Amino acid sequence: MNKAIETWHKSLETRDISILDDLIAEDAVFHSPVVHTPQEGKQLVILYLTGAFHTLFNDTFHYVREIIDGNEALLEFKCEIDGIEINGVDLITSNDEGQITDFKVLVRPLKAINLLHAKMGEMLEQLSPKKSA
Repeated sequence: MNKAIETWHKSLETRDISILDDLIAEDAVFHSPVVHTPQEGKQLVILYLTGAFHTLFNDTFHYVREIIDGNEALLEFKCEIDGIEINGVDLITSNDEGQITDFKVLVRPLKAINLLHAKMGEMLEQLSPKKSA
């Protein structure tokens, strides 16, 4: 198996988001299902994945299919939030050092996208450093 995917699974199983610091490459890019511009750089990718940890990874979250080819992986997931079933795909690219360089999330149905947009917005607001006036 791909080293980055092994580490990703470990972080989910143990609920240890501190693993992300070593797992995410400095030049990593995150593609959100609700933000139209790519989020570039390690710190932004960690911020978005931390938000996803707190929003998506509840007791119902599980991967239902994985396709891995070298440094490319497709991981299909399902979970339920507020009675809405969410079906999505993580498209993950890693480098030869076992770090994630690109993380794209696709989600369906529209009701799930709208819910995630609201929940992730709230979570990112909580996680973002507060700016002083």
